[in-house]
Amino acid sequence: MTTSLPAPRCVLAVMAHPDDIEFMAGGLVAQWAAAGIELHYCLLTDGNSGSRDPLLTPQALATIRRAEQQAAGALFNVASYTFLGRLDGRLVANIDLRLAIAREIRRIRPDTILTCDPRFMYSATYINHPDHRAAAEATLAATMPLANTRLAAIELLDEGLEPHDVSTVYLAIPDRATTWIPLTPHDLELKIAAMQAHKSQVGDWDASAMIKGFAMASAEEARRQGIDCQLAEAYVRIVLRQHSAE
Repeated sequence: MTTSLPAPRCVLAVMAHPDDIEFMAGGLVAQWAAAGIELHYCLLTDGNSGSRDPLLTPQALATIRRAEQQAAGALFNVASYTFLGRLDGRLVANIDLRLAIAREIRRIRPDTILTCDPRFMYSATYINHPDHRAAAEATLAATMPLANTRLAAIELLDEGLEPHDVSTVYLAIPDRATTWIPLTPHDLELKIAAMQAHKSQVGDWDASAMIKGFAMASAEEARRQGIDCQLAEAYVRIVLRQHSAE
């Protein structure tokens, strides 16, 4: 599938950790930002287990990583950030987490959700973080039925949050891609710049070569599908209904 796709009106990106959105989907987010699309971020943890520094506490790292996420999001004019503060490394797709995500869906009322693919567990050289899989599973379960079915979440009705139907879901880092988004060199530059804003994670490491390598590999896969591009990101795209004017 090519990228002649309907533009979203409002996107809610839901991921496990600060830096996940940039690393997994920064090119697509850069395109949406350039088009003036309203972007909202929901981070389920503060990523405060992500350090081997013996002098750093989880509380201090959480503060750092929230600030880094906001610095990265500023490159894309992100409209709002929600940090749920769940335990990094121990995320579980239970009903409490699903309700918390559904709350954000009903509050923000996006037509498009961006998360990752719960089916991707490992590759030949990588084991996917269990928080990524839990975040994806919980987000999909929040989208349907908790966010869009009236009697499925009475708790949210009691808060004055009416049901909301999401039109489209994008799953980044897919197990089996169905959609490839060609990227321009500028898209990739913005993705790399946003990733570099997460200094507590990348340090002095230049992530550009790896990110470009992933984009070139996705483009090679896209070309096998008849999409002429040199750089790309791969996704699963789920169309739940046609975009409304809501």
